[in-house]
Amino acid sequence: MLDPIIYAVPVFLAMMAAEYAVERRRGEPVYRAADTISSLSLGILSQLVAAFSKLAALGIYTLVWQHAAIWPLPADSAWVWVGALLAYDFCYYWLHRMGHEVNILWAAHVVHHSSEEYNLSTALRQTATGHLFGWLFYLPLALAGVPPLVFVVVGLIDLLYQFWVHTRQVGKLGWFDRVFCSPSNHRVHHGQNDWCLDRNYGGILILWDRLFGTFTEERDGEAIVYGIRGQLGSFDPLRANLHVYADLWRDIRLTRRGSDKLRVLFAHPGWRPADAAAAAPKPAWDLSRFERYAPPLPAAWGLHALLQLAVLIAFSLHFLAVVPSLGLGAGLAYAGLIGAQLVALSRLTEWRPAALRIEAARWAAGVLAVALSPLHGWPWLVLALASGSSAVWAVWALRAMQRGAALPVRRSAPPAA
Repeated sequence: MLDPIIYAVPVFLAMMAAEYAVERRRGEPVYRAADTISSLSLGILSQLVAAFSKLAALGIYTLVWQHAAIWPLPADSAWVWVGALLAYDFCYYWLHRMGHEVNILWAAHVVHHSSEEYNLSTALRQTATGHLFGWLFYLPLALAGVPPLVFVVVGLIDLLYQFWVHTRQVGKLGWFDRVFCSPSNHRVHHGQNDWCLDRNYGGILILWDRLFGTFTEERDGEAIVYGIRGQLGSFDPLRANLHVYADLWRDIRLTRRGSDKLRVLFAHPGWRPADAAAAAPKPAWDLSRFERYAPPLPAAWGLHALLQLAVLIAFSLHFLAVVPSLGLGAGLAYAGLIGAQLVALSRLTEWRPAALRIEAARWAAGVLAVALSPLHGWPWLVLALASGSSAVWAVWALRAMQRGAALPVRRSAPPAA
């Protein structure tokens, strides 16, 4: 059975295209090439890792269900499905909330908040390390007797629902906002304004936030500034996934008290041991001086990078389709190749001094990997042709850049309230 994400991706991309068309008609640009590529790259990287980790998490869930379920529930009851969806959403609320209130969990979840734009591509900006601890929050469902099949399906429903709320093109929805997670509610969740922090965690229902005191309504006339405090300042998917872990490890090394070394992992994000903060101080965060991270990128190379991302999306879908039939070594090699290409592509979107050399090496390695691959069949041939065309696109983009095609530098302060 193919991974359901394979079928969902074309729908996601079509909805993003529709959102882009709406924003262009309204004159409200919310997409930037480099940021969109970063978000989709992080989504791809998350799926590459999940291809290996989710089976382990599901295996643990199944073992608990088989041997420790208080009362195994039937999978053919509509009430079981409805109850399981509500229970899953309740567990998700607490996973999401703890992801903002516990350092080691925030280190995984921060990926989703690191974009400084807010559009449907942000929904796909997912963590590659959240699988380490996230499964723990759903074990109560196994203990309650929810069958693994029901657990997987309601989890997919909960996840897919959350895609559409990542948009600025839908305003307030009246009674709907009071019951469900909506675009208005979730925009608050992604803000770094003081009144937005640690609010509106619900996945499908916002009722959990109202019940547990974490709900805040979007304020009319007060602009939301998106992103994280302590700006990432990079489009690199590896840095996005690992930078908070690196910060935690630095503080663990710098602090002397054993209790503080442990507290670093479980304290609220932002807390630091006094000796670690003194040894490696961070600048004070001033939201009024915030500027979006937007290094200048030649227009032709922005388009080139988007075309390259399309090729890597095709490779990723192919990977998800064939990985069940690959051995562990071949699967890891295939995933590693795609991941390395995504990291190299981020260098291009940041237009670093070595961007041209890195890009040439990137598509050359891709073509070589396709040529030496033991995989066969028409899908692989299509991917090989697409990968080979990278050279043509690169030459075109370089010539266009030399003719002076460039994107304007888009660094701006937050909108005025």
